[in-house]
Amino acid sequence: MGDSSREEFSDTLRILVATDCHLGYLEKDEVRRHDSFQAFDEICSIAEQKNVDFVLLGGDLFHENKPSRSTLVKAIEILRRHCLSDQPVQFQVVSDQTVNFANMFGHVNYEDPHFNVGLPVFSIHGNHDDPAGVDNLSAVDILSACNLVNYFGKMVLGGSGVGQITLSPILIRKGTTSVALYGLGNIRDERLNRMFQTPHAVQWIRPESQEGLPLSDWFNILVLHQNRVKANPKNAINEHMLPEFLDFIVWGHEHECLVDPQEVLGKGFHITQPGSSVATSLIDGESKPKHVLLLEIKGNQYRPTKIPLTSVRPFEYTEVILKDEPEIDPNDQNSILERLDEVVRRLIDKSRSNAVNRSEVKLPLVRLKVDYSGFMTINPQKFGQKYVGKVANPQDILIFTKASKKGRSEGKFDDSERLRPEELNQQNIEALVAENNLKMEILPVNDLDVALHNFVNKDEKTAFHSCVLYNIEETRNKIAQDSDPLKFEEEDLILKVGECLEDRLKERSTRPKDSSQFTSTAASLEGFRGKSAAGLGSAVSFSDDEDTTQMTGSKSTARGRRGSVKPSSSEVGKGKTSTRGRGRGRGRGSTNLKQTTLDASLGIRHSQRSASVSASAAVRSIANDDDDVDDVDSPSSDEGINEVNNSSENEESVQDRGRKRAAPRGRGRGSTQSKRGKKSDSTPVYRMLMNQDDDDDDDDVTKRFNKPPPRVTRNYGALRRGN
Repeated sequence: MGDSSREEFSDTLRILVATDCHLGYLEKDEVRRHDSFQAFDEICSIAEQKNVDFVLLGGDLFHENKPSRSTLVKAIEILRRHCLSDQPVQFQVVSDQTVNFANMFGHVNYEDPHFNVGLPVFSIHGNHDDPAGVDNLSAVDILSACNLVNYFGKMVLGGSGVGQITLSPILIRKGTTSVALYGLGNIRDERLNRMFQTPHAVQWIRPESQEGLPLSDWFNILVLHQNRVKANPKNAINEHMLPEFLDFIVWGHEHECLVDPQEVLGKGFHITQPGSSVATSLIDGESKPKHVLLLEIKGNQYRPTKIPLTSVRPFEYTEVILKDEPEIDPNDQNSILERLDEVVRRLIDKSRSNAVNRSEVKLPLVRLKVDYSGFMTINPQKFGQKYVGKVANPQDILIFTKASKKGRSEGKFDDSERLRPEELNQQNIEALVAENNLKMEILPVNDLDVALHNFVNKDEKTAFHSCVLYNIEETRNKIAQDSDPLKFEEEDLILKVGECLEDRLKERSTRPKDSSQFTSTAASLEGFRGKSAAGLGSAVSFSDDEDTTQMTGSKSTARGRRGSVKPSSSEVGKGKTSTRGRGRGRGRGSTNLKQTTLDASLGIRHSQRSASVSASAAVRSIANDDDDVDDVDSPSSDEGINEVNNSSENEESVQDRGRKRAAPRGRGRGSTQSKRGKKSDSTPVYRMLMNQDDDDDDDDVTKRFNKPPPRVTRNYGALRRGN
């Protein structure tokens, strides 16, 4: 009997499934700061007690995209305490591990000879801890580099089109049981929805049939982190979009605990939704008891066992409709207070009676949803003061709502939507442009959409900056390849920029998925930044914790051209550039506070005018500026050229150096014309796109090194005005 049970155990793969741990949630709250870590510690303890083969996490391990050092340290401590041991691992990974795990080591963590991993953990990323930045790194990558977590399901999406992804499974074998584990980290729901509806956009790699192991013997599991319930079907993933060969699906991102597997009619597979291990929204869906799932697989059969979490803070939720309470007077606020106090006290008593661990009773979370239609409201903060020390959330016990005219059925649906309070009524740039019948003339809509998403959701401060850098480089290269620079006129340049935009969008739609296109995380952007630091000579350093920009100015040179920087002898001994006695008023007093524009970070010399909303408007204003540029042979022309060069570093400081900005057509003030000198051979926009070098701009190199580093304060403002 013992031998048969031992043989059965050797063929049974035991997996503990959990999702949405949200480590670091409310880490600054004195009462609730430890809740997420205590729940995660209990999950790892259950895994050890149940002697599972590995732990499977369904995304959102961290609550923040950039978790604090305290959160990272606590997470590493928990994983190190439970995962590192002499316990032997009973299963094998037989697939190509370099494909499964996208890191420099390329193998599962328990095979590392320098670590004793007794409890492997496999995890995908969610929408809270998804990859960001130039290197496309997630907070889970930190745990992976520490050899504590096996991070899989990381997809690389290129370009602004639908794109293409390939899901390669982790092939796991234990005795006679073979499991193909597919992982799909969070992707924007709108995009993934379109990909599932586009032929061949989502490719599934199936295990190869082997002798004695046909394809039908593999048990296929998919773990993903996407919207499941949504009012807009385009903003969620329908279960029927998934392939029929799957056997079991672990669905993350939804916080309501529906851990019991449910069969999808017509598909044959089952879905489990473990929900979150910590309540992040005070709604009805989060008030249900929290569980994890023990999944036992033998051959093609599985057995689920749900395990309750006892360390979770108790949460009591109820709803009150004031007009259904006969003892409440609509004009008497005291009667309303008495009724609400009675309900809250009853919820507190209920929480104490249901406490599992009597030795350590936690303060409960209490939420009372009040329908006050026809009644007056009260101050929720003032109401909660009497419950300080009795509940964990005294400041938001009450939430007042009004009944919908369409009935209460839709009101309940709205509650399920509020399971994710961070998802507000958002709208992307593509929709705004379509609604207002606008036409983008310089930057592609999809690139701006991606930059906005990364700037808002991933706290990527350089998202818009990187978008502009990439598109300027792409436009410049396109014009240089397709045209003769000596035959250009201003009108031709305007048309050419528009044609280049259309051509670039067409090329992107036909470009393969691994080609270098703009994304906030693409490696092509890393290469462009390196090239711009060497070729353009304007290195911009952005810190994660600071908004200031340290810049070192140098001369920009085009690829394949010779251009050495030689400071003029007439400028070496000068302390500052001479200015004319004009521009009083706005210009005076602004010389000490220097602000740099986006053009300065590129090392591009521009006119005094701010960033234009389109290429045509820029050329019209620069045409007026050309009359202000003096002859390079005259002494006064040196002053004018120095002012233009300084405007690339400090757009505002030019105004107090004797030259007013050229006004566009229809502006009240006219542009100032120079009294002598000839028109320059090329406009600043022409030089920007063609990357031509003028010898008369070499004079300010010495002055750039002697100036203090400016602060970036208007980069994103200029972009917002321009688009």
